[in-house]
Amino acid sequence: MSPEGLAFIVFSAGMLVLMGIGMNMALALVLTGAGMAWVLGFWDTQLLAQNLVAGIDSFPLLAVPFFILAGELMNSGGISRRIIDMAQAWVGHIRGGLGYVAIGAAVLMASMSGSALADTAALATILLPMMRQQGYPMATSAGLIASGGIIAPIIPPSMPFVIYGVTTNTSISALFISGIVPGLLMGVGLIFAWRWVLRRIELPSGTPLPMRARLKATAKAFWAMLMPVIIIGGMKSGVFTPTEAAVVAAFYALVVALFVHREMRIPEIGGVLVRAAKTTAIVMFLCAGAQVASYMITLADLPSVLTSWLGPLVESPRLLMAVMMIVLVLIGTALDLTPTILIFGPVMLPIAVKAGIDPVYFGLMFILNGAIGLITPPVGTVLNVVAGVGRLPMHSVIKGVNPFLLVYVLLLALFVAFPQIVIAPVHWLR
Repeated sequence: MSPEGLAFIVFSAGMLVLMGIGMNMALALVLTGAGMAWVLGFWDTQLLAQNLVAGIDSFPLLAVPFFILAGELMNSGGISRRIIDMAQAWVGHIRGGLGYVAIGAAVLMASMSGSALADTAALATILLPMMRQQGYPMATSAGLIASGGIIAPIIPPSMPFVIYGVTTNTSISALFISGIVPGLLMGVGLIFAWRWVLRRIELPSGTPLPMRARLKATAKAFWAMLMPVIIIGGMKSGVFTPTEAAVVAAFYALVVALFVHREMRIPEIGGVLVRAAKTTAIVMFLCAGAQVASYMITLADLPSVLTSWLGPLVESPRLLMAVMMIVLVLIGTALDLTPTILIFGPVMLPIAVKAGIDPVYFGLMFILNGAIGLITPPVGTVLNVVAGVGRLPMHSVIKGVNPFLLVYVLLLALFVAFPQIVIAPVHWLR
């Protein structure tokens, strides 16, 4: 067997075994990369160390810790709660209104933090107790909140888009723009799915709040809603880059939390910074470990192997996209979003570009598919968050998410069949 074939076996079998025994994903990537270096004859501890450093030595990646910090400040400073309060004031009285509140709040919060886990945790912490108290079916409610949480990686600003753009050398600004229409369509799809689910659920309607109360709740959320306007407007007008936008978002959230809402005291900032640092360390370690594996994958020329397998489909871009999406759906059931981006993004994008597929469109589809993987078992990171916050058994949350997961799969198929839904807005907005 050739060294390249042996390297492929080491990588695929090594990842399966190490994941199966529950090893940390970043460490598994480092070990499989080291194993590939050994069989390829490139074993050198200095080379491994250089790749570990190179994996995080990127200016655009600075956006990641600042967006994480912005999300933590939003949750601690009352910004997230005010968004939910505003949505409840307008639609909370409708039959099943808390579900619509969850969808509306998920879309609004997605335009601020870019983190599926942060948004999901905030929504679940506030809304699940209210849903339980009002007699909502908890499995379906948890499934809806989990499905709303994964809109965050699609609507800008999005941390996965930053990581994908850095990893594949794709324009992060263009990726941000590409997520606006699909993200909004995800929210619309959830509304239809929730209405369909409500047909079998008996829930009372509430009393509409007076217009004064609605306007008051909206006024309280004014500073929160101004945040995405500043971020997207600043990037669109060229005032700052996506990396600088992350710094602006974190600074803005800090100022609002301390001096406008006054729900955070200066001594509490230390705890927020520690939580953000821990999450950042996890993401950056993944980036470092993936760089080791990615470098060895390139040396083994594994992209060419995958290209030879998918080569006959290059002449049919839509069929190629469909096959790639199916492959990514299967990958998403076993891998979290970040390692999926780091491992498979650089491998699959050249094949897509060779087939004439727009790289920004492919990036959006890649991230959308990976986001869906966050609510598919057995990994389902977002499902675990909702189950933990709501103290619900995992199997019931999996059952509850199915109607909304079906809507997302249908949207994925729609974007494969009609790529202009994604591409046209990008060209128009740019």
